[in-house]
Order: sequence, then structure tokens, then C-alpha cells
Amino acid sequence: MSELDELFQPQVTTTSAQREQPFDKEAWAQKKQELRQWTYETIDATTAAIAQNGEQFQHYLDVQSRFDLYSVANALLILVQRPDATRIADFDSWKEQGVYIRRKETGFYIMEPGEEYKREDGSTAISYNPKKMFDVAQTTAQKKEPPIYPDDRTRIKALMDRSPVPITIGDALPAEVHALYQPDTRNIVIRRGLGAGDIFRALAQELVHAEIDRGHNNYSRSDTNFQAYCAAYMLSKKFGVETASFRFGRVSERLKDMEPQQIRAELTVMKDAAHDISRRMHRMLAQQRQQQPSRSDSAR
Repeated sequence: MSELDELFQPQVTTTSAQREQPFDKEAWAQKKQELRQWTYETIDATTAAIAQNGEQFQHYLDVQSRFDLYSVANALLILVQRPDATRIADFDSWKEQGVYIRRKETGFYIMEPGEEYKREDGSTAISYNPKKMFDVAQTTAQKKEPPIYPDDRTRIKALMDRSPVPITIGDALPAEVHALYQPDTRNIVIRRGLGAGDIFRALAQELVHAEIDRGHNNYSRSDTNFQAYCAAYMLSKKFGVETASFRFGRVSERLKDMEPQQIRAELTVMKDAAHDISRRMHRMLAQQRQQQPSRSDSAR
């Protein structure tokens, strides 16, 4: 048999269509459901973990302070998967910015809102789906310069901007009290002669009390103290104020006997209050930057 005879034998070829496996919709749906279930279980487990450990709770606050636009559940997912993240986006969003994911980098998951659906009782709810994200450190993006914080005076003025209640200075506060929100008169009194860091931390905490109260009859300072304290920490962390004086060793006493969903409700209150104040501060700081002459203008 000639070596060339094989040229005339029927050839079995594999087309690209044959090589491609048909899309298995059921397998895809099952995998998606398993991933969704994993995120829910991870959120609950991480909620329970931070409620029992002050150091872990503080790490959560650090993440939430950087991602104040994200829900508590997503901050918890970031904490457990990528605690050092600073700026995140999905693959397509990074690509639109001309940025690509580095080789061998693996993503992490958060939850994004999906479609509305009807519950059995007729009420409307929103489904949530896992979404793969990447931190800027996993990409080809150039490293951002360290944040430049405003000076002490500007930072405090931004904190006071559009306060929900008047802020006055006084000398009659107890020695250990730096500032105090007074719900009866709807104002905040701050002690005279404090340093910049003490002013910011104390005033941030009392502003959170005022944010949560809003003149409602169900306000209780004792019930709100923990939320205000944590929100003041997040604001201090976000705007570059010293946070060494904050302590979270007794967090388990505050959150004990609570279900994960109840704990996340507490975390949402403090996150929303801090975000409202932060948003006002950023607005004021942005307006100030626009009013300042550029270097080229000032050199003329």
C-alpha cells in the first residue's frame, strides 16, 4: 500500500460547530443559583463574624467608608473577598476605560439588582444576581496618587455645611463631653477650645444623632449612640481624621442576640447617615475647588 493511498481515503473532519458544546441552559441556571446561594450564605456568615469581633467589625467599617455608595451586603462581600479594595468595576467597565485585567487575576462577587418579580402574597420584590468585579490593583490602570485631604479648617466647615440643626459653641458641657446634640431644642453645642481632630470626631457624631432624629418623636439617644459612633468613625476615616481613639471591643455586647438581618439594618442606618453627611461635604468641597483660581490664573 502506497503511503499516498491515504489521500484518497474518506476523511473525518471536525467542524467548529461540532467542537462547540451546545449551551446547557439548565446547567447555567443551576450554577448561577449556586453562586447566588453562596453570596447569601457568605453575607450572613460575615455579618455574624463581625458582630462577634471588634477588630473585624472595624475592618468592615473601613471597607464601608471607602464604598459608601454600596449596600451593607456588598460591603460585607468585599470585606470577605477583597478587603483592601479601593476602586472596583466589572470587566466591561474597566475595558471601556482602556484598562485591562492582569493575567491570572481572579474576580470577586457582589450583588446587583435584577428584575422585579411578584411574591406569592402579591407584593413586588427585586431579584439580585452575583456580579464579578475586579479591584483597580488587579488591572493595568496606573496607581492613583494618595488622597489629598483639605486642611483642618476647611474640613470642619465642610462638616458643618447645611447642618440639619444650628451649631453653637459653649462652656457649660461636662468635662468629658466635647459636643452634644440636644433634641429638645434641636441644636448642637460644641465645647470651646478643642483641637481640630476632637472637633471633627465629636461634631460628626452629634450630627449623626441629628440626622437620625430629624425631629421625630421616636428618637432615643441611648439607642442611637452606637450608630452615631460608628458613623463618626467612617466619616473620620473617609476624610483623613485620626481614628486611634475609636474602640470597638464591646461590639458583641451591642449586637448580641440579633439576627443577621437585624444587624444589617443597624449597619444600614449608620451607613446612610454617614453617606448623607459625606455627600454634603463633598458638594461643599467641590464648590470651593471650582471657586479657587487655577495655578495658571494666579501666576498671571
